[in-house]
Amino acid sequence: MAEENNPNSPPQKGLPLTAQVEAILFVAPEPISPYQIGTILDQTPHTIENILEELNDHYRGRGIRLQYHDNKVQLTSAPESAEVIEHFLNVESTTTLSQAALETLSIIAYQQPITRPQIDAIRGVNSDGVLRTLMSRGLVEDVGRAEGPGRPILYSASSEFLRYFGLTSFEELPPLDIEEFIEEKEEELVDPQVLKD
Repeated sequence: MAEENNPNSPPQKGLPLTAQVEAILFVAPEPISPYQIGTILDQTPHTIENILEELNDHYRGRGIRLQYHDNKVQLTSAPESAEVIEHFLNVESTTTLSQAALETLSIIAYQQPITRPQIDAIRGVNSDGVLRTLMSRGLVEDVGRAEGPGRPILYSASSEFLRYFGLTSFEELPPLDIEEFIEEKEEELVDPQVLKD
């Protein structure tokens, strides 16, 4: 007697499980968790994580990569292919970020989640306009509210930030030398012209 189909199980796809995971990643409009993929394919998250590791190895030296962010994963182009992709898309160099935007992004990436007043305190200037620009470009996202007076918005760098800088995860950010940063800020505060007067 034929086994009855479970209406809750995924339809038979005729592809190996690895290919099914790859297909889901290809069409996913945003990062997706191993749990979500496992639910779709009726597999455990552990099984999906093993498949993702296998795919990650497979993509080394190829034109696409797996990018991880907040325990989610997505397919992206390889950072090494940025120049050829920009040429293909006719991306103009006018899309570069200003010094203020880069400074703000750096603070957010290394201190996330962080509030605007905390960013302002580090930068020494108001960051409203820069934050609006970074959010409109999708490089920074609102990730909730901090506890405390006024419950200010918490900001974090987004998966688009990783894509923009050709990173696969935040662990790839270069180490931050706090002492060197403090020395630079102190030098900026000491204006040689003021000392002469």
